[in-house]
Amino acid sequence: MLCPLCGEGETKVVETRLAEDGKALRRRRECLRCRHRFTTYERIHGGPLVVRKKDGRREPFQPDKLRRGITTACEKRQVPTDAIEKAVRNIEEFFLAQGRREVSSREIGEKALEWLRQTDDIAFIRFASVYLDFEDLNRFRQEIDELMKSKSR
Repeated sequence: MLCPLCGEGETKVVETRLAEDGKALRRRRECLRCRHRFTTYERIHGGPLVVRKKDGRREPFQPDKLRRGITTACEKRQVPTDAIEKAVRNIEEFFLAQGRREVSSREIGEKALEWLRQTDDIAFIRFASVYLDFEDLNRFRQEIDELMKSKSR
């Protein structure tokens, strides 16, 4: 493992523990040259998840794309970055746990909306306005009304 500070290849593991509900190993490492400490994670890679786009194209699941969309929706909201990271991981793991290797972009968007609906109303509406491609103000209002009804229950 290369040290991110000095680029030296000799490091030692100082501490190892389970992370992400036992789905990863978190290792604290120390560079033998500059003594810089850093953290690495080891995860099982069960094969790529493939996303089927609206136009029929298929591409590998890109967590960064989903993370960017959710992060943009959560901009200037009180949603912790680690909560977004966990949501992105959970969405991917949800489909992999079902044994699915291919999912539609729509299904991924719906899972993101589901998480945002429970996390932050404004971020939900922001994401929904792009994801659901509201064509007019009435459709936007309908979504807000549905959100308000579900919150009052």
